[in-house]
Amino acid sequence: MATTTRPPPDPLALLRTSIAAGTLPIPTTDPDPSSAAESNVSLAHASYLVFNTQSAQDGSQHTPFPLTQTTRFVSVAAGTKALDLRSVFFCWQNKDQNAGAYIAATQALNEELRQASKDETVTNLVFAEKLDLNQWLAGDIAEEESEFIRSLDANKAARADARDAAATAKGGEDVEMRDADLADGAAAKREQERLKEIYAAERKMGDRNTMLRGAKIQDFSDVRKKYSVLFFGKLRGGVGGGQQQQPVPTLISNPALRPPVKAAQPGRRPEPIILLSPSASSLLRMPNIKSFLEEGIYTPPESGTSSNILHLTRTLPALSPTKPLRFILVDDPASFRPDYWDRLVAVFTTGQTWQFKNYKWQVPAELFGHALGIYVGWKGELVPETVKGWGRGVMVAQIDKGGVRWRDREVVEDVWRGIEGRMKEMGWGKDGR
Repeated sequence: MATTTRPPPDPLALLRTSIAAGTLPIPTTDPDPSSAAESNVSLAHASYLVFNTQSAQDGSQHTPFPLTQTTRFVSVAAGTKALDLRSVFFCWQNKDQNAGAYIAATQALNEELRQASKDETVTNLVFAEKLDLNQWLAGDIAEEESEFIRSLDANKAARADARDAAATAKGGEDVEMRDADLADGAAAKREQERLKEIYAAERKMGDRNTMLRGAKIQDFSDVRKKYSVLFFGKLRGGVGGGQQQQPVPTLISNPALRPPVKAAQPGRRPEPIILLSPSASSLLRMPNIKSFLEEGIYTPPESGTSSNILHLTRTLPALSPTKPLRFILVDDPASFRPDYWDRLVAVFTTGQTWQFKNYKWQVPAELFGHALGIYVGWKGELVPETVKGWGRGVMVAQIDKGGVRWRDREVVEDVWRGIEGRMKEMGWGKDGR
């Protein structure tokens, strides 16, 4: 009697069913969750995704899938690539994140995979693909309405054709497979044309700060210098002959020939710069760093409003006992001029080296020889080994994870003492600095 072979379960369909049932699969390091292997670990350390499925014959059972297994979701933006299960599940975990937070989380997970010595990466989906996948997984759109998910019927037909071809002569098999390839190629071409139309009509989004100020930090110091010379030069030229005319300073149009920041004009001090980590795992980011450093109160980063650049003032007795210093805070040095790096005094870091890829000094040992490194973590949690390996150039500050916020002031004062000490070593407070 012939036996009927059941088709293998589809991980994409199982994930959709699990989400509807409210029982998400568990990332594990072993396909057997009952073994001594770790369960519910991070996606960077996990190797399998275990589903708790129900079967009429077997009752409750566990169905494991490798996280590297490809699914029926095809990312056209990534070169018509079948998405792996890790990327699909990670996309669902970040369904409520905006584009910037999702990209930062993807970069952080890829860095964790690299540190775990895994030759695997998570695919960053574009907005249209991310929206389509999450809507399909949530059950908001039907199976056949997705633009990027190949139907199960198409997969079954392909498998049936392959079985029929295997039963025929080898020459017939080659013909069938070539026909299937041609059909798949035509379907993929139609799909790409359709997606080009969608992407052409896609509207690029931006936040309030991007709309008002643009994506780059603008420096209008050259304009101010030029017109101040013209304006005050005319005023000095109109003074009577009994008073000697002041010399008009010469403008230097070439940025490479401008004097460095250290040789500041009398009465005008350069503003020190503090760099923040753009990582989504950082406890201090642009939305909450100002309230932390100015008021000594920690709030979650999601509770504030993001900005491209921030300013705050602080009196440092060892450098300027009477006049407060004005600090600049940014998280992206892409718009830095060469002289801005001379004003860098501190770098907040999470221990992830990809943060330094656009820095002047990309090697941590060299970077923290020029500026103070600051790692801020939860009190009671272990400090990353990478941070410990960077030595005395990085100070560690830990804040309470609970609601005891009055202790934040002590941590902030320690941070400022560290910044003040490093600035004093760098020569701030001398020669006009």
